[in-house]
Amino acid sequence: METRLEKEGYLVSYNPMELMICLAARALEDGSTVVVGTGAPCAAAMLAQKTHAPNLMVLFEAGGVGPILPTMPISVGDSRTFHQSIMASSMLDVMEACQRGMIDYCFLGGAQIDMYGNINSTVIGDFHRPKVRFPGSGGANDLASLCWRTMIITPHDPRRFVEKVDFITSPGYLTGKGSREAAGLPPGTGPYKVITNLCVLGFDEDTRRMMVESVHPGVSRDDVVKNTGFELLWSKDVLTSEPPTDEELRVLREEVDPMKYIIGRQAA
Repeated sequence: METRLEKEGYLVSYNPMELMICLAARALEDGSTVVVGTGAPCAAAMLAQKTHAPNLMVLFEAGGVGPILPTMPISVGDSRTFHQSIMASSMLDVMEACQRGMIDYCFLGGAQIDMYGNINSTVIGDFHRPKVRFPGSGGANDLASLCWRTMIITPHDPRRFVEKVDFITSPGYLTGKGSREAAGLPPGTGPYKVITNLCVLGFDEDTRRMMVESVHPGVSRDDVVKNTGFELLWSKDVLTSEPPTDEELRVLREEVDPMKYIIGRQAA
């Protein structure tokens, strides 16, 4: 589904995936560090580098540190993730950087997420007799445990946004404020933003529960509520998400993903 925005006398069209990538890119500050995988997170990092954050330091789990990506890589071990990088290291070095508190952001996804930002990418149903088994953590648990801010880009539907995940693959705020630190995870780390095809969510400081911060153009509060399997908190000042600019769309479509590998996908 495309959104058509009336802007200065003409229509600007963009799809949900393009909006999600642009919103994620804007959250990455110039000079910050981010571990990304492939897909939308990589597109967001590339877009940020090519627009407002030329000094964004991008790292890949397989060891690429600070590459200048020529085109969209197809895996975290793709040779393009080392292109003109400042270091061709290893997974061990990247994870050590996370342990040392050197990584500002990471991007994760999963099959389920709950109100505290806990992510399940392991099983649906009982662990020993699952209905569905997924690939599991990879490095996701390490990243969610050790990076300062975790961001999630995901479609928004009640099967994903559940009251309680079937298995905690990657820890969010566990059961609420203080529980993450009580489990031995570094203070001050945890989920930061959840960017979906309907809205942008943050986390309440007092309860660490998921909270709606902005709703996308053309999306109603009821749309968000009916696609969430738990009660959301709502910011006192819920905004309308800022649509992609002409320049963001140009860079995204012409320089980041001209073959539409990512922006051609359906976000819902």
